Amino acid sequence: MAEGFVGNACGILLRSGVGENGVSMPKTKNGEPNPSSAIDFSMMEDAVGYRLRRAQLAVFQQFNEAFAAKDLRPTDFAVLLLLSCNQGLKQSEVAEALGIQRANFVAIVDGLEEKGLVERRKSEKDRRVQALYTTRAGSDYLKELMPIWAEHEERLIARLGGTRERDQLIHLLKRLCD
Repeated sequence: MAEGFVGNACGILLRSGVGENGVSMPKTKNGEPNPSSAIDFSMMEDAVGYRLRRAQLAVFQQFNEAFAAKDLRPTDFAVLLLLSCNQGLKQSEVAEALGIQRANFVAIVDGLEEKGLVERRKSEKDRRVQALYTTRAGSDYLKELMPIWAEHEERLIARLGGTRERDQLIHLLKRLCD
């Protein structure tokens, strides 16, 4: 029911040439409203999922800018960081902990292994299982990355308004995950 209302309301606004907040949309050459040049986000402004996704994109963009010189993706960094405190985890454990599909995770580990940052070893508990370890080069590289990550985190915290707001955001996000 609400879906029909939303679609109908947006359609009426677009046909009338009125965009978000009652602002008139740009016109085509023949004077018709040009809905392709104006996007009405009013129905999504307060949607949690939409805002989470936009925030994730912004944070990843800022991460990529901060780490551009290091040719490092957020996922690669997360794997290195997790392994630095959890040497010997199974590949499946790391993939699950980071929410990465196992098929995609193999390619990530292959890339980190090719760079000499991570190595696979047969598990001491179960020889059929591959355990992951950071190499000496991986540990050194991570030490080099930590100040960049700390600056990135500080910029995010400042944009949020401080550590209290960061803690509140993390608390709320955990409620969505738990």
